[in-house]
Amino acid sequence: MEIARTPAQLRAARAAFAAAGRPRLALVPTMGALHEGHLSLIRVARAHGDVVAASIFVNPTQFAPGEDFARYPRDEAADCAMLAAAGCDLVWLPDVTTMYPPGDATIIDVAGPALLWEGVARPGHFRGVATVVAKLFGQVRPDAACFGEKDWQQVQVIRRMVDDLGLPVAVVAAPTWREANGLAMSSRNRYLAAAERAAAPALFAALTGTRDAICAGAPVRQCVAAGEAALVAAGFTVDYLALVDAQTLEPLSDRVGAARLIAAARLGTTRLLDNIAV
Repeated sequence: MEIARTPAQLRAARAAFAAAGRPRLALVPTMGALHEGHLSLIRVARAHGDVVAASIFVNPTQFAPGEDFARYPRDEAADCAMLAAAGCDLVWLPDVTTMYPPGDATIIDVAGPALLWEGVARPGHFRGVATVVAKLFGQVRPDAACFGEKDWQQVQVIRRMVDDLGLPVAVVAAPTWREANGLAMSSRNRYLAAAERAAAPALFAALTGTRDAICAGAPVRQCVAAGEAALVAAGFTVDYLALVDAQTLEPLSDRVGAARLIAAARLGTTRLLDNIAV
């Protein structure tokens, strides 16, 4: 597995793969603290490129003041070992100065699917996400990029950006990887205390229960209220639970077309996100 830490090393690795008859590259952007969900994206990426690359960069611009940037888990050696074992070909490890050089003055400000939900809860978050992803695309020049559906709104924001800017990258969304109890895998799960981890699967249970009730014909508002009550009973503080249009993220009062149930809720100091198709 090749490791690139500078743009020159990245360009050299990209050229070497192309010279070896492997021109198509699929990228898995990450912030490290890898788990099986990330490794599932490496396997998905293999179907979309001759070369599978992963990036590891904890992006400061997508964290608001007071969020967990400083304590976000970092373990480069363990992450690289996991990527090598999973069959990754190239790892891009830029530093902050490479991503945000002195005097940098350009941002990607996405509206549309970025305005609601996480856009309200974390102002500026999607500006940081879109900007760093655009930079990664410019540096790595992937033919495809793979993202997990767990961050459903993020995937729609990136798709909107790619479409609007005409970027030559296929955005591939892969299913959420879950633990046996239904909890969506996330780097932030390691923040959970033992009692919180035991309660955490209630988030997925509330989503599936709400979905089943909606599909059975019950009013959406009633179903969502029951789902929120179940989360509160399990010890969560609910930021939102909503039925939304799968692409625009606009709220829906009825199940019309492609819909998604999305949720964000807190256990203690840990904020968990999840979603399912309806």
